[in-house]
Amino acid sequence: MPPSDAEQDPPGQGIAITAEALYLTNLMLLPVVAFVILMTCWWLWRKKVPPLARCHLAQTVSASLWGGLVLVVINALIILLGGYDSPGVWLFVILYFTVVHSSFILLGTLGLARAMAGKPYRYPLVGRSCPEFGL
Repeated sequence: MPPSDAEQDPPGQGIAITAEALYLTNLMLLPVVAFVILMTCWWLWRKKVPPLARCHLAQTVSASLWGGLVLVVINALIILLGGYDSPGVWLFVILYFTVVHSSFILLGTLGLARAMAGKPYRYPLVGRSCPEFGL
């Protein structure tokens, strides 16, 4: 029996899930490769996809860029405060992974869950607005 209209996936849900999965892959498995693929998807699809996909693409690209910026700032702080040979470097590394990196992973997991549910999601602090959904 074919699915009813109520059971159909919302337009753009597959791309939204792909964007969130690439974001998490960028954070945990293949950092540069997944980021390049995510940016390519955003570049190719940003104007052609339904609002749900556009919202998730914008969120993941924004969060990825903010995550990269935070990583650069942390590395600059490490270098300015004595380099990688100083004993205090582990304080920054552990704090970064415990607080910042895990927060980005948590946000990505929530975004993936919302994409799988066919709903929009705006990342707190680092997300872009989604005017189509009032976010």
